[in-house]
Amino acid sequence: QVQLVESGGGLVQAGGSLRLSCAVSGRTFSNYAMAWFRQAPGKEREFVAASSWNSANTLYADSVKGRFTIARDEAKHTMYLQMNRLKDKDTAVYYCAGGPGEYKSPRAVRYADWGEGTQVTVSS
Repeated sequence: QVQLVESGGGLVQAGGSLRLSCAVSGRTFSNYAMAWFRQAPGKEREFVAASSWNSANTLYADSVKGRFTIARDEAKHTMYLQMNRLKDKDTAVYYCAGGPGEYKSPRAVRYADWGEGTQVTVSS
């Protein structure tokens, strides 16, 4: 059974940084595209960033481009989201997601596996 477990969320002041982690177990890390999504209170879940299975290609939402970086550590079976210059509008529950195959996508339906989320709160 595939499990994705997020960690690293917390409370941070605007302008600060956080690094989220997503540990994957129950399957091989290769040939597995992954992404981050987030959901703010009262809003729909939205795409944040995605990585192809081999990290060769990445994709970012316009709202985080230049501030967030997605990365994968094959040896640790872990995906990361480095978040810099955080804004109060970044406050949300952040979810990691994964799906078999090579290609990345900003669409949630692409991903079969989901974590339970980690809360990020940015205070202004």
